[in-house]
Amino acid sequence: MEQMFDLTFFLQPANLIYGVFIFAARVIDVSLGTLRTIAIVHGRTTMAFWLGFFESAIWLAVVSTIVQTVAAQPLYGVIYAFGFATGNTVGIKIERRIALGNLILRVISRSNSKNLVETLRNQGYRVTTFMGEGKSGPVTELYIVCRRRDLKSLLGKIVAIDHEAFYVTEQAGSVSNVFRPIMQPVTGWRAILKKK
Repeated sequence: MEQMFDLTFFLQPANLIYGVFIFAARVIDVSLGTLRTIAIVHGRTTMAFWLGFFESAIWLAVVSTIVQTVAAQPLYGVIYAFGFATGNTVGIKIERRIALGNLILRVISRSNSKNLVETLRNQGYRVTTFMGEGKSGPVTELYIVCRRRDLKSLLGKIVAIDHEAFYVTEQAGSVSNVFRPIMQPVTGWRAILKKK
């Protein structure tokens, strides 16, 4: 067993490069698989199609090469498993940066809600309000549909106005229309190009 897991095996450059190839290819194909699954959930068929195509092509290339070598060197199997686990994490991180889809943001405000609503509406967000009752008395619930990629900046604006605001997000399925915040005027070299 000790011979099977002999780490000196990787002192040979060819074996090390092969191990890195297995790891990198597995990270890429599992990351694509994670993104494909999320694209399917969001109903993005074209994206899911191409992600699935490249994912399966990479997977076939890796599996066809590793199956022949795992029996002789089980460390390749361990590398394959680490690549799979890492690919899940990388795929999730990539998807968070891309931030596909829309969210429903519910904000519960006990104070300063009027200013909060006016500010958000003036910035282009559609805000619906509901009156409610909380543990400490009356509250206002703000209901906002926004793109996931806008969530961080939107929450920053909300907390700047009402630092005690409580919020909850949930995934939005089909949305008829999502209004983005009002764009800032174009400045610099882009303003010059726009005038032409």
